[in-house]
Amino acid sequence: MDFNVRKLATDAGIFFSRAVQFTEEKLGQAEKTELDTHFESLLTRADCTKNWTEKIYRQTEVLLQPNPGSRIEEFLYEKLDRKVPPRATNGEILGQFMLEAAKEFGPGTPYGSTLIKVGDCQRRLGGAERDFLQTSSISFLTPLRNFLEGDWRTISKERRLLENRRLDLDACKARLKKAKAAEARAAAAPDFQETRPRNYVLSASASAAEHELRVAQTEFDRQAEVTRLLVEGISSTHVNHLRCLCEFVEAQTVYYKQCHKYMQELQRELGSSSGDIRCPDSLEVNSHGVGSPTDPSAFLPLNSPSPDTDALQIEEVQPPASGTRKAKVLYAYDAGDSSELSLQADELITVYTVPGMDSDWLIGERGNQKGKVPVTYLELLS
Repeated sequence: MDFNVRKLATDAGIFFSRAVQFTEEKLGQAEKTELDTHFESLLTRADCTKNWTEKIYRQTEVLLQPNPGSRIEEFLYEKLDRKVPPRATNGEILGQFMLEAAKEFGPGTPYGSTLIKVGDCQRRLGGAERDFLQTSSISFLTPLRNFLEGDWRTISKERRLLENRRLDLDACKARLKKAKAAEARAAAAPDFQETRPRNYVLSASASAAEHELRVAQTEFDRQAEVTRLLVEGISSTHVNHLRCLCEFVEAQTVYYKQCHKYMQELQRELGSSSGDIRCPDSLEVNSHGVGSPTDPSAFLPLNSPSPDTDALQIEEVQPPASGTRKAKVLYAYDAGDSSELSLQADELITVYTVPGMDSDWLIGERGNQKGKVPVTYLELLS
């Protein structure tokens, strides 16, 4: 490998001198060329845009893909310029598990048929989520990333170049100032033996410094104009990001609208089969009226009998002449006290109600056994 030692030494010297000059400016020991107020406000606005765009981009990535491992995998595929393999969403995976479970439990059973309905809904929700992720990535994430990796890198490069031009300009100003001061001192205290040669050298040095200053000023002004044009383009960047933001909101609206539609359809399907499928009492909490805070029955467990039925003597209860029905037990139930009847799943019992009894309970009979049974554990047969 060929190394240009002279160029390396020159670059190292320039870097060192600029570092010294920058340190002196920070310490207030050297003058600094200030940009105009409008230019400074444009630079500040550009920095603000970059910082907030970066934060919004990172958090949107987390929102769309919470798994950091998946985000790293997608990043590597993009850097390798390879297509990201399709990945099923969590909703699609859950729906597939539910459908497979329904096959094991039996599609004809209440639990199996409900798993099929819910699993199909979860698969549709997962598909809607995948479409939303793809749309959001294309319409929102990609433009933000393009700004950070494209436009902002160009702006940063030109700003660094402008800073170097400013340091060169200030260095030329310092050299000219020193040359002028030396020339003034020589004019104030002439040396009659070597007056002409020394004054000539000092005058030539000052002229060279003035020429370098003019060149540095020209390069600085040209670079400042280029940088100004780039940072003024931040306004058009805001317009573009505004359009992308509206598209992101539109994608979210479509996604949540689809989710709401699918859930309403699922709710109607489950509601239409509520006569055949009864959920455990823990899922029936919201289907009953909630008592007032002062109502003692509002704080009783769901399976506990109400105060009115405590006084009900099961031995004295006689089945009505009509109104008895057969019921299939959906879930096993252990009696809480002697007034209740324990149940086994899938057995058939006779049930009926009596006046004054809580609507959540029925009287169940199995042979010569009798007791209260929870309605939510039964499937009433016609």
